[in-house]
Amino acid sequence: MKNFIYLMLLAVIFTSTGCSASSSSTAPTSMTVYPGVAVSMKAGDPSVNEPTDKITVNFSEQIDMDTISGEVKLYRVKTGGATEEIACTTAFDKAMPMQMIISRQDGAKLIEGEQYKITVSNKIKSKTGMSMGSNFTGYFSVNYSFNLNSEGIAALNGERTQIICISDIHLGADLTYSEFDRDGKGNGAALTDFLNKVRQAPNVKELVIAGDLLDEWFVPSDVDTFQGKTQADFVARIAAAHKNVIDAFKNIITDGKIKVTYVPGNHDLLITAADIESILPGISQARDVRGLGTYSPADHPEIAFEHGHRYDYFCSPDPISNRDITKTDSILPPGYFFTRVATTSVVERLKGEAVSKITPPDVKLNSTDASQSMLYYYYLSFKGILGDLPIKEGFNDKIIKTNIDGFSAAYALSDIFPYQTTTGGPIDVNLFKGAQDTWDQRRIQNLAPVAIPVKDAITQAAYSTYLDDKSETQYFKNDASSKRIVVFGHSHVPLINASVNNKSQKTIYANSGTWIDHNPGRTTMNFVVITPRKSSGSTASFVNLYTYSANGTITRLPNPQAITNLD
Repeated sequence: MKNFIYLMLLAVIFTSTGCSASSSSTAPTSMTVYPGVAVSMKAGDPSVNEPTDKITVNFSEQIDMDTISGEVKLYRVKTGGATEEIACTTAFDKAMPMQMIISRQDGAKLIEGEQYKITVSNKIKSKTGMSMGSNFTGYFSVNYSFNLNSEGIAALNGERTQIICISDIHLGADLTYSEFDRDGKGNGAALTDFLNKVRQAPNVKELVIAGDLLDEWFVPSDVDTFQGKTQADFVARIAAAHKNVIDAFKNIITDGKIKVTYVPGNHDLLITAADIESILPGISQARDVRGLGTYSPADHPEIAFEHGHRYDYFCSPDPISNRDITKTDSILPPGYFFTRVATTSVVERLKGEAVSKITPPDVKLNSTDASQSMLYYYYLSFKGILGDLPIKEGFNDKIIKTNIDGFSAAYALSDIFPYQTTTGGPIDVNLFKGAQDTWDQRRIQNLAPVAIPVKDAITQAAYSTYLDDKSETQYFKNDASSKRIVVFGHSHVPLINASVNNKSQKTIYANSGTWIDHNPGRTTMNFVVITPRKSSGSTASFVNLYTYSANGTITRLPNPQAITNLD
């Protein structure tokens, strides 16, 4: 076993007088025990271990074999906390006389997807007569041997229960600069292969696309996104550019065995339900307000999938600002304009063109007014981000072509950045004027239930941990929410975190990462798999995070989690 627990908190250590363990200068008066599987002291939070046919228990002293019989027990934990003892054998390796090996009496492996309890009695003694101060009890679970093979996962007995979530694919209309499958040499073939395997996998029940399936933002600033045509035509061009991927999605939908659900992201927040249906007929869509959506499976209301941009100042739909400019119900947020410039920087550097760092004029805060302060923080945030994205164009050049969501003019960086007309004068901005003052109104209209301070929303949005924290504040620490598992995309940072809600129940947050060709410093081709508890009296549901590879290899990423007794 790989996952050894060395935490002294898991070993009950007492001296013969009932005090804590003796100091290093005094001989120990009690034994310690270290299970060779990762264990938890809490039945509701079992540690997750890889499949195995044996468990090791390590003692700090050589054991008196005559005290072993019946004093180490293994139980399967069932729904409601009841247990059933598993008939086991114990053995010691002569070369390792302080390590006990526990195996099922029938020689079989521990059952995948199950929760177990191990107990070690303090009646066990060392050869010198030393015992533990108290009994030891630990809880653990056995993870599934995940695969997408046509024969499926044996422990699931052919049942379709698993929910797979992918996000942030970023299919673009032009492969010369697309973040996904650029020049047809990126992750397109791998995603197609992955989807074809999902299609044949007999244990997959649902496939969730948690936003940014299509990309309407990652377009160079000098490009007319729709080429004088319509958004529907743009979406059709994306489908044509990525025909193999779209066909693979279509095949899954057409088969009708796996429910496929799309949730909007920020890069496709303007893409309508009709647009998605036009290229993926029959797909399920989860939408609440324009540009946003949250999905909970019908039989698992304790789970929520959303992209995560609902809480992002720069990327959440803005149905308030710029109405005097667009004369429509536009919702494009400031991140759209930033992304257009960022794409220009990427493209120009790919072409080897001479570029220089963007240096907006200095802005000085000379007021204690809250609105002015927030606008200043907005300036600093934009300046910090764009400092790493040089372009050849000037700060005042009208380079950003729009013709989208009611915008028709071309804009310069100077239209995005806050400015001062006089040194020490008031700070102003052309686009998104007053957005710092209407943030809470925007948050409410976008159905984010818990208030987010505007300063945090502006200054912390660039950090993935800001998004991760919203699983806590908006769900797990929100008494109005009953969600226990939440999955976001958006940040491109794949991870799994466990915590507890206000009812002291375990909760799990996962981020589904991305499928873009290059995710600097991190893996790409990520996906989350949720395996609900089995119906046969089992307790544990599992959340795992994986990465796919071009050769079809599936690798489990760190920190798999189990959560018990979800209804």
